[in-house]
Amino acid sequence: MTRIVVIDNHGQFTHLEHRALRDLGIDTELVDNDTPPEEIDADGIVLSGGPDMDRIGNCPDYLELDVPVLGICLGMQIIAAELGGRVGSGEYGGYADVSVDILDEDDPLVGSLAPETRVWASHADEVKEVPDGFTHTARSDVCDVEAMSDTDRDLYGVQWHPEVAHTEEGEEVFENFLDICAA
Repeated sequence: MTRIVVIDNHGQFTHLEHRALRDLGIDTELVDNDTPPEEIDADGIVLSGGPDMDRIGNCPDYLELDVPVLGICLGMQIIAAELGGRVGSGEYGGYADVSVDILDEDDPLVGSLAPETRVWASHADEVKEVPDGFTHTARSDVCDVEAMSDTDRDLYGVQWHPEVAHTEEGEEVFENFLDICAA
């Protein structure tokens, strides 16, 4: 069975990410972000959302574990910042219901949501520039980079929260990530 570990970056919805995966019948565990990388036993990792970049623990090291990684909100920002992209303050700020345009219908994470999907997202901070090797896979009127993928390294990120009820096709994002991890 595919095992996915959710890294707790102290976000208010982290427990919902863990529950969404568990409800899909996935072997999953929620671990704190100060867990040593060598103690992570997983076929995939979800980097949860969280309040700020100053409390990301060992998240940069988890990107080196050679397993697929899905970054959600702060998790995506960590991936971008660590790999040479750029993160900055969003113009919008707080949580909102947002219509997202899918830019790459062949993307293994979000392509199945094309041409658009409704999501619940925070834009206090956001990815301003994707790192080298990444494809910009979704945008909205609120945020240019709503999702990004590096299929060669199996690193993925979404600005929105697929684990909350307000996100229409959130479960599908987790199912697509499970397919990536099981491949």
